[in-house]
Amino acid sequence: MNDTDTTADDGAGLDALLAYIKEQRGFDFSGYKKTSLGRRIDKRLQARHAESYEAYRSLLDADPDEFVELFNTILINVTSFFRDEFAWAFLSDEIVPRLLEARDGEHLRVWSAGCATGEEAFSLAMMFSEAMGDEEFKSRVKIYATDVDDEALATGRHATFSPKQLSEVPSELLERYFVRENQHLGFRPDLRRAVIFGRHNLIQDPPISRIDLLVSRNTLMYFEPETQGQILANFHFALRNDGYLFLGKSEALTTRTNLFAPLDLKRRVFTKVPTRELRPHLERGERLAPPTVSTDSLVREAGLDQVPVAYLVVDYDGRLALANLQARVYFGLGQRDVGRPIQDLDVSFRPLELRSRLEQAYAERHTINVREVEWRTQEETRYLDIQISPLTAKTGELLGCGVSFVDVSRYRRLQVALQDAKRDAETAFEELQSTVEELETTNEELQATNEELETTNEELQATNEELETTNEELQATNEELETMNDELHQRGLDLNAANLYLEAILTSLRAAVVVVDGELRVQAWNNGARELWGLTGDEVVGQHFLNLDIGLPVQDLRTPIRKTMAGELDGEPIHLDAINRRGRPVRVAIGLTRLGDGDTNVGAILMMQSEERA
Repeated sequence: MNDTDTTADDGAGLDALLAYIKEQRGFDFSGYKKTSLGRRIDKRLQARHAESYEAYRSLLDADPDEFVELFNTILINVTSFFRDEFAWAFLSDEIVPRLLEARDGEHLRVWSAGCATGEEAFSLAMMFSEAMGDEEFKSRVKIYATDVDDEALATGRHATFSPKQLSEVPSELLERYFVRENQHLGFRPDLRRAVIFGRHNLIQDPPISRIDLLVSRNTLMYFEPETQGQILANFHFALRNDGYLFLGKSEALTTRTNLFAPLDLKRRVFTKVPTRELRPHLERGERLAPPTVSTDSLVREAGLDQVPVAYLVVDYDGRLALANLQARVYFGLGQRDVGRPIQDLDVSFRPLELRSRLEQAYAERHTINVREVEWRTQEETRYLDIQISPLTAKTGELLGCGVSFVDVSRYRRLQVALQDAKRDAETAFEELQSTVEELETTNEELQATNEELETTNEELQATNEELETTNEELQATNEELETMNDELHQRGLDLNAANLYLEAILTSLRAAVVVVDGELRVQAWNNGARELWGLTGDEVVGQHFLNLDIGLPVQDLRTPIRKTMAGELDGEPIHLDAINRRGRPVRVAIGLTRLGDGDTNVGAILMMQSEERA
């Protein structure tokens, strides 16, 4: 598919394809930049020779595995350890000491958003462990590494990397934090437990709360400005008031400057500006509004979220009515899953077939307990005690069932900490309000100049982000080509070794050996043949054997060679009178062997031994 074919589809075709992907697989790419998104999708169209977006949609219907290749192309995972070392040095020397001083003895929560295969998450782990010591790090720090790419998350969970991936890690850190695992190096298992990987969509899913340091490097640049503002609002909610935001070198906060203040603009480190907003809404285009639920409801909801057990409520009609935080983390549930039939969710059959147990609980009206259910995840095997309890009203009417999952495995991993109650930022907002009113007059005078500068800055920022995206795409392609080149080089070395080995065998044989192909052209001519007939391999290789003038009546061998290649001779040698290279008459015994495998005919091998006649 060429560039002309690509442009044949209009914007409506791309929008229809994106809507289909969202409907089939739940991936919503509507907030991504259309130019970059279209370019990456066109790459898959070219690879699959699809002439249009509509044709590619038909291909997705016929080949569901193509969704995996498409998502891998769209979700470019270009990352490395300690990427942009000057920014990481500032983080290590300035930000980490401030956090440790402010959180003396408290737990630290770090979020690596858009973590890809986890290099930045493990860079954070090494940085904090260096500052705190291993034991204190393991007891106080949790690093949440999230992404929408399940394949990248699976790679990160294994925590094994090639020497090339670890080339940017200083040698002293490499020796201290990695252990040899065959041809790769694995991150230390005792420290690995502090890094928790999970799937998280920055647009659709609620943000993780009470974060001290939020790292999102070169992730925002893939989204439209409106979507960037929504994500930054979620980041603002996630951070504690004295937390820090660490962005990539190609990103700036042009869309929501009132939420964050630059601490070091060159290294893209920002601090949170407290506001009156309690929580950003997660649906795009929805305005912020005060909560309408009662304080008691909030307390009950927060209290349920504090329960350290995964808990679901299924109503009598078989729909998911409630899932606490532990259940959402365990089973990948989100707010959009509340209200869906339980049979449409994976949790209905994994780790246990729930529907039959729910019916049993309704029929018998007592709690059903299932002990030590085995649940295999990508990381480890867990064992759960599952309890299904019918819920009844005061009138005795069945309302539904509560389902709890208690982790009883020996090595239980800590789950994502529960979301705290809303922060009281109103006092700080009121104090800032008076200052804002005093600055309004000055802001109006500077507004015209500021708008012109913002326009220019946004244009430059868009160009810079496009160039950065293109560079990362080229980097990914270059790494693929390097891998292919290494493989081809190794194959060439293997082939050369095989040829040298074969040549050594032929040279070591004293008898004259000639190998011909199916057309009777000479393919091999050893030293014995040269000593017998006086011609070198360079003179005869590639020549027709029956055209050689070597003192041997080669025409008498035409029929025996043909029969040998056809498998009609029994292998008895043929005796012919000939003249050797010294002009002496000799009697030559010629053994013929078919060269081939099964029905495949490659040629024949002639082995000649001579005796001089008196």
